[in-house]
Amino acid sequence: MRIAHVALWTTDLDRLCRFWADIFGATVGDLYESARRPGFSSRFLYLKDGPSIELMQGPWISGQDEQTERQGYAHLALSLGSREAVDALATKAAALSILMSPARMTGDGFYEAVLSDPDGNPIEITA
Repeated sequence: MRIAHVALWTTDLDRLCRFWADIFGATVGDLYESARRPGFSSRFLYLKDGPSIELMQGPWISGQDEQTERQGYAHLALSLGSREAVDALATKAAALSILMSPARMTGDGFYEAVLSDPDGNPIEITA
């Protein structure tokens, strides 16, 4: 069994696509606009390895109302393959003021840093 993709609601599809392309080098797929659900659109992001990420947008996404679908996820962890890669991306994230937590060893044995996407969702980057 493997993860096919991770889905993420956002209020600004273009902004989040630019973030993933600029920060992680993701390839951004074509825009999909649903004929069955008016206002729903999405794009898939493709990273070098691993599952794809579907960014989804709709006018009902507010990020505030607990009764409706909301933007975000708990966090997404991306393995970069080495401590050096984590350190380099953490340095870049700090320069962009999106670093939430500097690189460190966690209590459960991971070397990781945490950065934030434009919607405020945490992304863990691990070795």
